[in-house]
Amino acid sequence: MTAHELLARALGHAAPDDRVDLSAWGRALDGACRGVTHDSRQVGPGWIFVALRGLKADGAAFAPQAVAAGAVAIVADRPAAAAPPGVPWIVVSDARLALAWLAAEFFGHPSRQMRVVGITGTNGKTTTAYLVSAIFEAAGVACGLLGTVTYRIGDRETAASRTTPEAPELQGMMRDMVGAGCGACAMEVSSHALALRRADGVRFAAGAFTNLTRDHLDFHANMEDYFAAKRRLFELLPPGAPAAINLDDPRGPAMAEACAAPVTYAISRAADVTPGPLAVTLDGLAFEVRTPRGAIAVRSTLVGRPNVSNILAAVTVATSLDVPLEAVARGLAGLRGVPGRFERVSSAKDDIAVIVDYAHTDDALRNLLETARPLAARRLITVFGAGGDRDRAKRPLMGMVAARLSDVVVITSDNPRSEDPRRIIDEVGLGVQPEARQRSVEVRTVVDRREAILHAVSEASAGDLVLIAGKGHEQYQELDGRTVPFDDVTVAREALDARRHRVRVG
Repeated sequence: MTAHELLARALGHAAPDDRVDLSAWGRALDGACRGVTHDSRQVGPGWIFVALRGLKADGAAFAPQAVAAGAVAIVADRPAAAAPPGVPWIVVSDARLALAWLAAEFFGHPSRQMRVVGITGTNGKTTTAYLVSAIFEAAGVACGLLGTVTYRIGDRETAASRTTPEAPELQGMMRDMVGAGCGACAMEVSSHALALRRADGVRFAAGAFTNLTRDHLDFHANMEDYFAAKRRLFELLPPGAPAAINLDDPRGPAMAEACAAPVTYAISRAADVTPGPLAVTLDGLAFEVRTPRGAIAVRSTLVGRPNVSNILAAVTVATSLDVPLEAVARGLAGLRGVPGRFERVSSAKDDIAVIVDYAHTDDALRNLLETARPLAARRLITVFGAGGDRDRAKRPLMGMVAARLSDVVVITSDNPRSEDPRRIIDEVGLGVQPEARQRSVEVRTVVDRREAILHAVSEASAGDLVLIAGKGHEQYQELDGRTVPFDDVTVAREALDARRHRVRVG
């Protein structure tokens, strides 16, 4: 397709009111378009460069580099200060929206060739995406996976760089999925991606809303803005596409009202999809799910009430898309776990239980601790911190939750980034101390995360449950402008090995 054809098709979707006149550029756009990007470093001959305004940099400033590398057109949301000679500078009202549709057109709209399930919410997106993928696979439909932990395309899997990739990467991976024989894709859709239009141009077969709790308020102006970003997923659904909505969440009813075809689920309220009596142990879940298409007997290695909700979300999506009930049951039973989500690191030969989880907000931490509390034979020991350069207001809230539901609290570093980790710990401690005094909770601060994990596992008594929260699947730590290798699971295993050795010697 020529650059002229690509621009005409994409901008017809992205900016129908802009009335962009491409005819004035004559032969400048007659060559084949060989790529679309917002990153001037990726530009090659025949590429279209979209200049985006970022938080730290303005893409328009890199237009000369893009032209020097071979860009045949620049798309931006304002006129050029000094337009490069001979290269069209095309002004649109929304450059991000233009990028999304240019990418979708360039890659041939791969989302129209498979069933894409978009999952949004504060907590539970990753687990729900894994569950949806497992259900499709059990039904004989190869399913790609895009999310916080991994990008899976056929048999190829790579660590995710961000929850929802930028539009050109997203569309390119979906094209690769179709090429690999995938008939479905389970996709986490972050609020950042929705606000920044990365998912525009994707044709979703279904959507799911898990919950909405405080997070990302360093990016969103307030909770209403955050909710509006999540709601955009359902505004993108085509007519008749089902929307699985969690009515247990206070925002669920409002989200359902915004959907053309809501299908609701809940544990504690009347809904289209609900569970029967729950059997919850450290080894997993067992319960029946009642759906409009019939009942499903669920057996899962996932643990805790939040995972009941995640299972209901996946079942609601799958049954709404007419996946056979027996395949739904097989898929749920076949998923052995999700990296960094209530991941059990200890084994039967250990005298304590050690769990790693990604919980990094006060609500996620509360859900985690409420899940773990009845499963602990003796004390519940929580190791956690809070991220730097992010919403500071949630730090004391996390501390308050940890002290309220734990017997021992070990405050440590998470990803301090550019901040002083001691200051972050002090701010977490503002929420810990009042609760700790009231409940006589033991509180320790260990700045180094490795030392904190080793300390908690070493000092635990037989029967204790140690929770290591905040980083989950992440295999790095960001501190003082550096990114260094770090994996909670690996460190916890080292600590358990040392504990076993000490017990044998003793």
